[in-house]
Amino acid sequence: MIKILIVEDQTMLRQSLEKVLNGQADMEVIGGTDDAAKALDLCKKLKPDLVLMDVVTKKNSNGIPASGIRYTAEIREKLPDIKIVIMTGLPEITFANEAKKAGAHSFVYKETENEHLLYVIRSTIKGMRIYSDSAENHPFANMFTEMEIAIIRLVCQSMERHEIAKKLNMSETTLGRHITAILDKTGFDNIIRFAMYAVGQGYVAPEIL
Repeated sequence: MIKILIVEDQTMLRQSLEKVLNGQADMEVIGGTDDAAKALDLCKKLKPDLVLMDVVTKKNSNGIPASGIRYTAEIREKLPDIKIVIMTGLPEITFANEAKKAGAHSFVYKETENEHLLYVIRSTIKGMRIYSDSAENHPFANMFTEMEIAIIRLVCQSMERHEIAKKLNMSETTLGRHITAILDKTGFDNIIRFAMYAVGQGYVAPEIL
């Protein structure tokens, strides 16, 4: 029996996943939470075989969502025997690569069919790593450097250029060169306009903990 913990902040989706998984002869949902920050403690308490982890979960008192990717890395460090499948509904340009860096075993999009999700869970338990290639299909996949992504995120947070330069420890001149490179790659003529588009399309999640 595969014991599963679900980390998902949308109650209806969490309940739907629980129903589908509990309907399988070889699966049992042993717990759930809407907050990735609680996942490690729940893993220690419940001892699941696998965690189905959303990328963006419950917001804290400052309105910032907890990152399933950050807490995936924490679980992998403390409890390396637990398998983790990251799931997201956003085609964010960095999530798949960040999930790999965090040590997630597999990565799926929420729009996937139930049968595929079940296949991913069973395959992950057997030691396979399955990453959806959907992220490769949007126009900005693998286009930006890590520094450019950091700049895009900060622009999406409505930070001024001098604030971004200070935060990233660079001159405004250097920042300007990075912004020019971003605009050249995307075809936009204004970084704020691109930032608004990227957030609106789900290509960038401005800030998660």
